[in-house]
Amino acid sequence: MRPVVLLGCVALAGYAATIVAGDPSWVRMAVWFLAGVVVHDALLLPLYAGADRALVALAPRTRVPVVNHVRAPALGAGLTLLLFLPGIVRQGEGAVIGATGLDQSPFLGRWLLLVATLFAVSAAVYGLRVLAGLTRPSLTRPSTAGGSRPA
Repeated sequence: MRPVVLLGCVALAGYAATIVAGDPSWVRMAVWFLAGVVVHDALLLPLYAGADRALVALAPRTRVPVVNHVRAPALGAGLTLLLFLPGIVRQGEGAVIGATGLDQSPFLGRWLLLVATLFAVSAAVYGLRVLAGLTRPSLTRPSTAGGSRPA
């Protein structure tokens, strides 16, 4: 299955390359793409992999693991930061005001509110899972009294 998916991705990339081939700025796009690959692989991947290793090492070993309840909102925060970064740092504010009549000042506050909501919902789900785990009977086998073994 993986070779089929890989082949489909290569075909899609080839098709995308034919679309941009006639564009005079294709070299600039290729440089940005390669720079993105290098920055991700050389800088971002070690950073978030190290942060995940630290989270796994520092997280308490409990019946309901906390790790995924931190990973999911952190992933959402990172992806939405990448998506809204130009608005958050007010890049191209003049063009945005000219096109929409609105400024970019609420972007940072709204992104922070979104991140806080993601972590709050994840914490609430974690709390509910912990409570459900406390009320659920244990699934361990009962020990046999007196050392006798069932036949």
